[in-house]
Amino acid sequence: MFKWLKVLSFFVCILIVGFSGLNVYAAEGELIGAGATFPQPLYSKMFDIYFQQHKIKINYQGIGSGGGINQLIKKTVDFVGTDAFMTEKELKDAGAPVLHIPTCLGAVVITYNLPGNPKLKLTPDVIAHIFLGNIKKWNDPKIAGINKDVKLPDLSITVVRRADGSGTTYIFSEYLSKVSSAWKEKMGTGKSLNWPEGFIGQKGNPGVAGYIKQTPGAVGYVELLYALQNQMAFASIKNKAGNFIEPTPKTVSNAAKVKIPDDTNVSLTDTSAKDGYPISGFTWLIFYKEQNYAGRSKQRAESLAKMLMWVVTDGQKYVEPLQYSPLPKEASTAAQKIIKSMTYNGKPILN
Repeated sequence: MFKWLKVLSFFVCILIVGFSGLNVYAAEGELIGAGATFPQPLYSKMFDIYFQQHKIKINYQGIGSGGGINQLIKKTVDFVGTDAFMTEKELKDAGAPVLHIPTCLGAVVITYNLPGNPKLKLTPDVIAHIFLGNIKKWNDPKIAGINKDVKLPDLSITVVRRADGSGTTYIFSEYLSKVSSAWKEKMGTGKSLNWPEGFIGQKGNPGVAGYIKQTPGAVGYVELLYALQNQMAFASIKNKAGNFIEPTPKTVSNAAKVKIPDDTNVSLTDTSAKDGYPISGFTWLIFYKEQNYAGRSKQRAESLAKMLMWVVTDGQKYVEPLQYSPLPKEASTAAQKIIKSMTYNGKPILN
C-alpha cells in the first residue's frame, strides 16, 4: 500500500506541475518567456549565446503573440514576445504598467507553392483580393497582368492563414487595412481575424510555412526567415512609391526611417520610403515595469533587466545573419531608456 501511495503522490506532483502552465520557476538561473513566432529563430540564437556567456538559461516558447500576452497578464512568464503593441484592454487587464522594447525588425512575406517557384510581383490590391477569397485561380487576369513574363498555372489558390492570435497577422492585416478599403471594411486589423470559409488555419509561422511547402497552389504570409529556411518562393510587393520591392534586411531597414516615440509604439507598414519594403514591422519584448510581483526575487528581476539590455545592445550583432534587421540607433537608445525605468519595490533595478 505504501508503495502505491508513493506512486500516486508522484503522479499528483506531475499533474500539479502540468496544470501550472508556463509558471515553472525552476531556479533563479532561468528566465521564462513566450509569445511571437515571428522573431523566434533570432531569440533561440540570442538566448543560446546569452546562456553561454552569462549562465542564465532562457526558456522561450513560440505560442503566438496573443498567447504570450495572455501568459503575461496571468503573470506566469517573465517576459513576452509580441509583434503588436498591447491593446488598451490588454493593458487594463494587466493590472499594472507594462513596458515594450523593440528588439529587431522583420518582414512579413507572401510565400507560395507553384511549379518551378517563379518569382512573382504582387500589388496591394491583388494581395487584398487573394486574402479576401476573391481571386481563386493562379492564372487570374489580375495576377497575370503584373507577371506577364511568368506562365501561371490553371491551379486553384489555397489560402493558408494563422489559427492562433498572431502578431504576424497583426502586421499583415494592418498593412492591408492601409492599402485596401475593401479589406479595412470587411477584415480590419488584429491578431485574430474572422477569415473567409475554406481558408486553412495553421499555428505559428512554422505551421503556415510547413503547410504551404507541401501543398501545391497554396499561398500564405510568414516572416521572411521561415520562407528562406524552407527554400520557398516569395513575392516582390509594389510599395507606396510604385516600386516592386523584394524583402531583405536592407529594404526592411529602409522602412524604419521614421521618428521613434518614447514608448517605441510605431508602425512601419505601407512605408513612404521609395526603397522600403511595405510589410515591415518591429517586434517587441514586453514585461512589467514593477518587478516585485508574484513572489519574484530581486535577483530574478536583475537577471531579466540585464538580459533585456544585452538584447538591444551586444545581442544586435546576431540579428542580420538571421535575415532580420537590427535596431536603428534611435530605437536602441529608446529601448535602453525604457529598461532603465524598470523598478523593484519602486527603486531602479539598473543604474
